[in-house]
Amino acid sequence: MKTASIAPVIVLFTDFGLSDPYVGQLHAVFAHEAPGVAVIDLFHSVPPFNIRAGAYLLSAYSRDFPPETVFVCVVDPGVGSARRPIMFRADKRWYVGPDNGLFEVVKLHAREHQCHVIRWRPAKLSASFHGRDLFAPIAAQLVRGEVPEADPAQLTTPPGASWPEDLAEIIHIDHYGNAITGLRAKSVTATQEIWAGGEVIKYARVFSEVPPGRVFWYENANGLVEIAIHGDSAAVRFGFKPGDPVTLSHP
Repeated sequence: MKTASIAPVIVLFTDFGLSDPYVGQLHAVFAHEAPGVAVIDLFHSVPPFNIRAGAYLLSAYSRDFPPETVFVCVVDPGVGSARRPIMFRADKRWYVGPDNGLFEVVKLHAREHQCHVIRWRPAKLSASFHGRDLFAPIAAQLVRGEVPEADPAQLTTPPGASWPEDLAEIIHIDHYGNAITGLRAKSVTATQEIWAGGEVIKYARVFSEVPPGRVFWYENANGLVEIAIHGDSAAVRFGFKPGDPVTLSHP
């Protein structure tokens, strides 16, 4: 039986939020340059300017998309500077965005990867909105099967602290007030406790295993350790915010 080919998809991953016109402007580019291509809004709530948190979220939330998916990734506080615009290919998916560390954790977990510095430029390129003027058009070219002008390169190593495979800190607060960490659940055992917000937090498999009002940690649907309260907001109760550390007990 012949398997139908999967049409390329564009996925947006940004810190733009949804209260401003920026996401709509990206969609306008795709409507013009890649009409008919599905565009998925995966994340527009990456902690603003937080490249490191974005890198761990991107790795965890991009892995289930099919081959040839094109991710437009914009967490770019250095836009307009000397930082390079790149196309990064990892495990048959494309990631388009700034060379500022955003793809570092994808690279850590990839079986194969290649990096290319984008040479192509549009007729009009604003200094402050490369997401719309450069990265979105490049993504449109890729889904059309075109090869943008680019040169082979290596990702720039992020400065400062190391970027381990597992990051013991909070990287995102979701709509419910759950605190998502950069720890992969497969690297933690159910017998381990977490110390965060001044409290020792024990494991539960799902919300229904603890009474209402109880804090616990669990493996979320994307394989990360997440801290939650049954029926309440962990972020409100403990004042959690991205960047807060979490400490694991010994196995």
